[in-house]
Amino acid sequence: MDKAELIEAIRELNSSATPEFLEQFPEYELQEYIDHLLALNMSQLTAAAPAASSY
Repeated sequence: MDKAELIEAIRELNSSATPEFLEQFPEYELQEYIDHLLALNMSQLTAAAPAASSY
């Protein structure tokens, strides 16, 4: 992803992050941040998933 795509992806997960704020960071830091947001999102989805019942 290029910088603009990273900013767009971050804003989809964190709408409070403004493009002007995110623009200050280099691409590698934006990539680290989106990876962090995605990991948090996945852990929230996993925690919210109902436990499998054993039959």
